[in-house]
Amino acid sequence: MAISHGWRASAVGAFLIGGTALAAEPATDTSRPEDARQLGAVKVYSEDEGPSYTAPDATSATGLTLSLRDTPQPVTVITRERIEDQAMENLFDVLRNTNGVSVQAVDRGRSTLAVRGFEVNNFQFDGIPTSLYIDNNPATALFERVEIVRGATGLLNGAGDPSATVNMVRKSPDSHTFTGSFDAEMGSWNQLTGTADLTTPLNSSGSVRARWVAHYSEQDAFLDYEHTQTTAFYGVIEADLGERTRLRVGATDQSDRRDGVLWAGLPYWYADGTRTDFSRSDSTATDWNQWDVDDRNYFAGLTHSFANEWTLRANASYTTNDDEERMLWMWNVPDADTGLGMEAYPYHYFGGFTQHHFDVIASGPLSAWGREHEVTVGLMQSKLDETWSNRDAVDPVPSFPVGDFNEWDGTYTEPELGPRYEASRYVTTQTAAYVAARLQITDPLKLIVGARVENYEMDAGARVWVPEAFTVTHDGVFIPYAGIVYDLGERYSLYGSYTSIFKPQELRDRNGDWLEPLEGDSFEVGVKAEFFEGRLNASAGLFRVDQNNFGVEDFGFFVPPNNTDPAYRAAQGVEADGYELELAGELTPNLDLSFGWTQYSAQDAEGNDVAIDDPRKQLKLFTKYQFTRGAQGLSIGGGVNWNGPQPARALNPGTGEEELIGQRAYAVVDLLAQYKFSDQLSAQLNVENALDEEYVSRNTGWWGGPYVWGEPRSFRVSVAYAFR
Repeated sequence: MAISHGWRASAVGAFLIGGTALAAEPATDTSRPEDARQLGAVKVYSEDEGPSYTAPDATSATGLTLSLRDTPQPVTVITRERIEDQAMENLFDVLRNTNGVSVQAVDRGRSTLAVRGFEVNNFQFDGIPTSLYIDNNPATALFERVEIVRGATGLLNGAGDPSATVNMVRKSPDSHTFTGSFDAEMGSWNQLTGTADLTTPLNSSGSVRARWVAHYSEQDAFLDYEHTQTTAFYGVIEADLGERTRLRVGATDQSDRRDGVLWAGLPYWYADGTRTDFSRSDSTATDWNQWDVDDRNYFAGLTHSFANEWTLRANASYTTNDDEERMLWMWNVPDADTGLGMEAYPYHYFGGFTQHHFDVIASGPLSAWGREHEVTVGLMQSKLDETWSNRDAVDPVPSFPVGDFNEWDGTYTEPELGPRYEASRYVTTQTAAYVAARLQITDPLKLIVGARVENYEMDAGARVWVPEAFTVTHDGVFIPYAGIVYDLGERYSLYGSYTSIFKPQELRDRNGDWLEPLEGDSFEVGVKAEFFEGRLNASAGLFRVDQNNFGVEDFGFFVPPNNTDPAYRAAQGVEADGYELELAGELTPNLDLSFGWTQYSAQDAEGNDVAIDDPRKQLKLFTKYQFTRGAQGLSIGGGVNWNGPQPARALNPGTGEEELIGQRAYAVVDLLAQYKFSDQLSAQLNVENALDEEYVSRNTGWWGGPYVWGEPRSFRVSVAYAFR
């Protein structure tokens, strides 16, 4: 959970699948303790050993290592192969292609994430909870895969929305020989990208292993003035300290440099209430806009496996985030003829956070009632310290008028700024204990139960944006979890789950008061299927979420005293229900497929739509076919992301009436062509938005419902070399 400029921020179908596939077994590493398991453990599969667009198991829902079929919630795993096939360079690229996830650009530096209409604010690295601002976008060069568990996951994460948890599983040093890969990429708008990934043993036995990843990318943009540059580094060492003990230490460092970046979007209306028609290259940015973000994460984990097959794990992590922004905030609506009427205010923000996290987890088998079960018990503590400071213009803003916005070219005199002052500081501490168990009630029936007890405290110091200090405390919050899985033979199973919802909110109303915590319940039922020994997974499910105190935008009102952040009101009796379908893996040894469909509604007790900035229907499809005859080495693929219409509404400044402004339904088509010259060398072409579909995303809570154009058609050509 994080503060960022006021942004806190129905059928179950049967599966009929044909075809054949090779059997797959998980890769093993004889140097590791046989029973040692780590949250988010990485399993690496070659093309001939296992799945490419799916995975056999995940831990992100309950902390138990469960197969996707045995997890009583929908789980999507974006594998390394899929990341590379679709040239997903960062986390937002991954989530745009994930079933049920809506990614909406706030501007060119921030995006909001939502599932089932609710904000995604639970993130993990290797199963360890972490904070991400909406302007943080980790590079996928560091990841082996990304797990997305949809629905409420308070058992492991505590306070949060009933949306999803995103677990970014980083690469591991899993080789006893020197291996590595290099790839280079060129693309539209002067894109240049390079990545090096090396793994090596550090001693003759291979009991100590290391892996290093270095990634660099820079690019202009389809918008005027913008240039971005990203550097990311990752290093990790694993050491077997004996037959049953393993130590893992590492660090990541990512820096994003963004110049001339668009902040807050383009105005949707002219002053007379007619709609604007700006080109995709237009921007409100200046030539001196700057948005720099630095993220560092340091982590260590110790795992010991006992003779009775129980495992004890201790994890610690420390995360820092630094954010500096020299930006021009532009708002209001221009006159259609003269271009006059836009207002501007310069900011020089400094912000970020530090986070400490520590946990101890014990897990293992338990024999009772003549059957074998699995139990995990954990203790954890997290402390998040967030600060923001600012510099304002010395002279009044009207001294620097925008002028004719129709002729805007990014030239704007940067005004003299005053001294830096502390704007806000929030310190949030969560301490929790949890237990989860998989109980084998009968041969076909499994019961997954758990509970978390949490103490939550947020201290806000008196600062310019927070006139009076205050503390929010919630002690002994009880979050239950219950799931059931019933096997219908070797391939199919029924599942159901329940958990409660608790989230202290960082939203304020028109009087400046904080909204009460979000509370409610989340329910899921469905059917899952597993084919070809796990190489193809399918699921279909119904979900329902009931909530109170859900924050919705209070149109036309802003939070005092600065009156720039949109105000919110607490909606009661909010109900969201819908269904999801998903199919991922290998249809044949030559054909990989990922398909997902999501549909839902979200309304309050009066029948008003809530969570209006996100589409109610989504289809995500991507497939790849590998030729084995005639054109051996060639693979072709393609897919479509279809988003249904958004129910977004806003006040028309010309008429004073509330209007529907949501983006109509649209589809983005992506294409892939890949050729392997050998096992080591390959080349690839990706075409994104191949039909050059025009679409926008918007945020309804700001002046005039500003919008941001989606990316036009673009091309990427890459060459990769790997050695073993």
